[in-house]
Amino acid sequence: MTDLQIAKSGLTGHTVCLCKGGKTIVSDKRGISPIMDFIAEGVDLRGYAVADLVVGKAVAMLFARCGISAVFAKTLSYGGKAVLEKYEIPFGYETLTEKIINRAGNDICPMEKAVASTEDLEEAYALLKEKISRTE
Repeated sequence: MTDLQIAKSGLTGHTVCLCKGGKTIVSDKRGISPIMDFIAEGVDLRGYAVADLVVGKAVAMLFARCGISAVFAKTLSYGGKAVLEKYEIPFGYETLTEKIINRAGNDICPMEKAVASTEDLEEAYALLKEKISRTE
């Protein structure tokens, strides 16, 4: 099995599963929190394949910044797809959607709004860190 196949099978019961060379990392946190946590903890994610429940532009930019090698999303937004294509990260998905909606279901996800006006990975990361610090 490939790393991506292992990550996909490890997604059951979790929100995100990463795999590289048989090593698996999972999280049950929602949104961009797992990847932001891994970055804050200094986890080297280069070369990991990832399976995630929801991939929008925000998390796709984080994946590109971290050097993720392949992505599977249960739900992928057009914005997330564009980022993965731009950085030539192979990907698959079950559902392709126009946009990622917030948890209340009444607006665009605040993390998606935070990165809407940038294409720069470092700027996106800084904007997301700032957005998270204001909502905690």
